[in-house]
Amino acid sequence: MKKLPLGIQNFREIIEENYVYADKTQFIYNLINNAKYYFLSRPRRFGKSLLLDTIAEAFSGDRELFKGLFIYNSDYDFKKHPVLRLDMSNISNKTPKILERSLIETLFDRVNKEELDITSDIPSNIFKTLIEALSKKYSQRVVVLIDEYDKPILDHLDNIKIAEANRAVIKGFYGILKSMDPFLRLTFITGVSKFTKTSLFSEMNNLFDITLTKKYANICGIATEDLERYFTAHIKDLASGEDLGDYDRIRNEILTWYDGYSWDGRTRLINPFSLLSFFSQERFSSFWYASGTPTFLMELIKEKPASFLSLKNLVISERVLDTADMRKISVAPLLFQTGYLTIAERRIGAPETYLLQMPNFEVKEAFNLNVMAELTENEEHLAEAAYRKLQASLIACDLQSMLDTMRGLFASIPYQLHIACETYYHSIFYAIMNLLGFEIDAEVSVSGGRIDGVLELEDKAYIIELKYKDCPHDITREAKQKIFEKALAEGMHQINEKGYHKKYAGSGKSIYKVVLVFLGRDNIEMVVE
Repeated sequence: MKKLPLGIQNFREIIEENYVYADKTQFIYNLINNAKYYFLSRPRRFGKSLLLDTIAEAFSGDRELFKGLFIYNSDYDFKKHPVLRLDMSNISNKTPKILERSLIETLFDRVNKEELDITSDIPSNIFKTLIEALSKKYSQRVVVLIDEYDKPILDHLDNIKIAEANRAVIKGFYGILKSMDPFLRLTFITGVSKFTKTSLFSEMNNLFDITLTKKYANICGIATEDLERYFTAHIKDLASGEDLGDYDRIRNEILTWYDGYSWDGRTRLINPFSLLSFFSQERFSSFWYASGTPTFLMELIKEKPASFLSLKNLVISERVLDTADMRKISVAPLLFQTGYLTIAERRIGAPETYLLQMPNFEVKEAFNLNVMAELTENEEHLAEAAYRKLQASLIACDLQSMLDTMRGLFASIPYQLHIACETYYHSIFYAIMNLLGFEIDAEVSVSGGRIDGVLELEDKAYIIELKYKDCPHDITREAKQKIFEKALAEGMHQINEKGYHKKYAGSGKSIYKVVLVFLGRDNIEMVVE
């Protein structure tokens, strides 16, 4: 049984030390023979670094290293080329000056190793001269590989001034590549985001973006059909124990937890980091999510809670996925680029559009829990305890218990975080329902209007209307109660008058019409019919 390459991004080590390797060399063969400048966006921990290392080895001249893989038996000549690789995740970027200095130090490490005569204190000039010198020294064109190109920007999205200053530095740095065409054999650039690509590479109009190209949809990750090709022995080994069940159950659970990523709407991919972590730890958990969630992403959702309500079955064009301004970042494209949404369906048209959904159980559970914890500023274990209580209450139809739990949850929202708008409370409630594993649809269209939420269980359906009303802090208890009563009556009247519940009549399920009224973080009332 081959070893598991968890955390190993070195192709040579994987092959020589008998680790599992999912063959991606056919994609590399196609890259080498079809174009010269490439860009690829994929989420973190999805195999980008290993891909670049494999490309580097393909240009090392060591054909035997690839024995048994697609490219070994192809007509690729394995001619040796100098490779210049930059991993921007290893470049310090706290300030633009530090970023420049770190780039200079990194480039001069290679300059000194090659014993080249280069004198400059401008990163782009050093980069340019180094490429020329390497090409001349080895009498071959140079392969340039840049990993995590956008990290100097992503690290500072909470400080736009630094992010823009860093962008200016790397824009000039990357910008020299187009002028180096006579000296370059291949240029391949990877990153997480695409929203900075246009401005960064505006001068590189020859860059081929393969992010959504069908031909390269599976270039990173483990294809669903390859799970058993590469990991049958590992699944059988786990099935021989008593903890996780038989072979079929383990396989199906793996797909539920970690499968579902797609960049063409057809082929499906398993998250490689989560899959390897599962086999290594022999348990199901949110490994990829736990490895780090961008702080700026959660801050953006806190600033724009209404955006969270529109994430289910979201249809978006490629232009919107590609377009973003650092000062006007949209939640949906960012969630797609960072791996929290994926393409469920590709819709041909003018323009072509994509149906986006959360890829799997790992992302769905962990993301919704994090949103709920962030919006209420509860620690995650407290948020999790709250939603477990809510789950039990809804299944048992103990709505008073549900109300009590929600009061405690919302009361924990700090005053400085509280946003006095209905969509803020909708967002938290929507996150809670998704966490419970229930398929709640926000803003469900029916003949009489749009329902705030529908929660369907096997034997019951909850028709939910949410209301938020402004309420002065110094109001009397009697006056507050009148506001509650009026809002509760309005909500129930709205459900009945517009017939929100009629869609579910005849389903055989018990129907509960529920109105929740929020007067603030610690004032919630409910009425049920």
